[in-house]
Amino acid sequence: MTQKKFITIYETLRKEIVESHISYGAQLPSEHELVESYNASRETVRKALNLLVRDGMIQKIRGKGSIVIYQGLTEFPFADLTSFREVQQGLGLQHETEVKVIEKIIAGDIPRVKEALNISSNTMLWHIIRTRKIDNRVKIIDEDYLIETIVPNVTADIATKSLYHYIEAVLGLEISYSNKSITFEPFGELEYEVFGDITPAYTATVRGIVHLKDTTIFQYNISKHLATEFKFNDFSRRHKI
Repeated sequence: MTQKKFITIYETLRKEIVESHISYGAQLPSEHELVESYNASRETVRKALNLLVRDGMIQKIRGKGSIVIYQGLTEFPFADLTSFREVQQGLGLQHETEVKVIEKIIAGDIPRVKEALNISSNTMLWHIIRTRKIDNRVKIIDEDYLIETIVPNVTADIATKSLYHYIEAVLGLEISYSNKSITFEPFGELEYEVFGDITPAYTATVRGIVHLKDTTIFQYNISKHLATEFKFNDFSRRHKI
């Protein structure tokens, strides 16, 4: 299957940013210049740029174009890998989960996730977006990509209650560990919609690749926390509360 052109443009620009050929604070070529450089339509170029925005690589600023905001990932080992429900129950806080999106997609449409999960382009994934309320205020946006053949038959009810409980108690799998990284990123449209107009408008964004006990990768998670309220513990192994 021929790779879609917007993915080729995205991967080329992302590589140049990650390898510092285009440095932090630099402005990408204009959409018009990219259209000419890649002999592509404006819509194709915009799709590629939107993927870079989604990854926290660039920020589109009116009147200035696309500015590189990527500064590299700082790696943190995290000691307990717990679900949101387990953490909130352990702390005794009132919490509520709302499922905003639950759908099946193909990995080839999300190149960064495909790469992180080390899967083929036609692999089916669950794409789930949930908001997490604590004391009636949204504090976290969780976005999950799960390999459908490993975690089948996910429902909104399962996603609302606990994916990890379903995976372990119902499917009989054992979640073991994850590799996580953290960046601080400006709000996008979803963040403004969910969190509101907050200053500073930044999230602490934790990206995790989660493994089963046999080392199989099954999940890619993006967890966005309000930057002013974010704190982390030094951890990385799954322990049930």
